[in-house]
Amino acid sequence: MKIIVPMAGMGKRMRPHTLTVPKPLIPIAGKPIVHRLVEDIAKVCAEPVEEVAFIIGRSFGKEVEQDLIKIAESVGGKGTICYQDEALGTAHAILCAQSALDGHVVVAFADTLFKADFTLDTSVDGTIWVQSVEDPKPFGVVKLDDAGQITDFVEKPQTFVSDLAIIGIYYFKDGEYLKRELQYLLDNNIMDKGEYQLTNALENMKNKGTQFVPGRVTEWLDCGNKDATVYTNQRYLEFLQERGENLKASSAQVTNSVIIEPVYLGENVTITNSVVGPHVSVGDGSSITGSVVANSIVQQSATIEHANVAGSMIGSHATLSGKSLDLSVGDYNTMRL
Repeated sequence: MKIIVPMAGMGKRMRPHTLTVPKPLIPIAGKPIVHRLVEDIAKVCAEPVEEVAFIIGRSFGKEVEQDLIKIAESVGGKGTICYQDEALGTAHAILCAQSALDGHVVVAFADTLFKADFTLDTSVDGTIWVQSVEDPKPFGVVKLDDAGQITDFVEKPQTFVSDLAIIGIYYFKDGEYLKRELQYLLDNNIMDKGEYQLTNALENMKNKGTQFVPGRVTEWLDCGNKDATVYTNQRYLEFLQERGENLKASSAQVTNSVIIEPVYLGENVTITNSVVGPHVSVGDGSSITGSVVANSIVQQSATIEHANVAGSMIGSHATLSGKSLDLSVGDYNTMRL
């Protein structure tokens, strides 16, 4: 199995947090979004992961590239770094990893997480992972026939056709076939709104007889902006707690404090005279003193002192001192309120 992970840009909707790191590397329950995504895909695959190809911009830097290779190795695969030098759409992004497009392939865009209780059926031509949503207008959706196969792809329908939204994860039995269809779009300059779109390739493949089936996830979690990411952290902590996973590093020190589960505490975290939780992730080396912190993400080496924090993201090496609510504090910032 090959996993292709287009990572797009740094993520403007997540600023100031993406001024220093790409959005897919923002931590959820102590691990980067993209790390969680790759792990979860590996869990539903019925075969070993051979390779994980990450499609990134060259500006991400060598340190990020090394971190991504380690993520691939953590699930038993080889890590490959591919570059998209110009943002020309989803089909173009995937084709940037054409060396990995052979055999069984999963394509997963790195701004979403999910909960699923199925094992991927690799015998089908293709699977498009979907989730029922209340308002399908902002999403691409699929229509099904009576046999449960996908008959149509509809982008952002303004009148109701289906509530099954495409969540951005796809399985293809034949990666070479996918590569040919993507290349066809580029060779013939077939664009939609100025970009080469994966949905156009899917439509062409369907018209040629490829049978796509839906893969229904139990829960779809978005990481598109600060509030959505904080909520995703909340739900993911609950998933990990249900699985019985250890959420506290042995080096974390809690003194005269109350921890309201679920809470993730990374290596060398110190909590003193504070109430932390529920639904808080505290990254390696961070400290919280004399504070109340709930439903928040605190990244690495951050300091919170005498503050009341909820529904917030605090960046790496940031310092927060005083009283605050619903914050989004970027890396290396200092705030005294």
